Amino acid sequence: MRTEDASLGKGGIAADLLAILCCPETKQEVCLLESAVVERLNQRILRGELKTKGGRPVTEKIDGGLLRKDKTVAYPIRDQIPIMLIEEGILIEKSDLSPA
Repeated sequence: MRTEDASLGKGGIAADLLAILCCPETKQEVCLLESAVVERLNQRILRGELKTKGGRPVTEKIDGGLLRKDKTVAYPIRDQIPIMLIEEGILIEKSDLSPA
């Protein structure tokens, strides 16, 4: 791991990696989720409210996420690894992105 990557924290990824990632389904650009959104999503995960695009409940908290440009799907980041599988994408509601 490069030294600049070590300071990213659990939910971050390297800028050069972010620049080449895109949604595997639509090829739209992705951006990092804000920490407040990650917190709201983790609360919904604890309540069993979130589902993946594959239809399964999300059971494991996320450290961060990559939000698709249309803001309907986020790909989880766990241990600085973006999970860029279509069926693992988390379905996002507008209320998840709104300020509390």
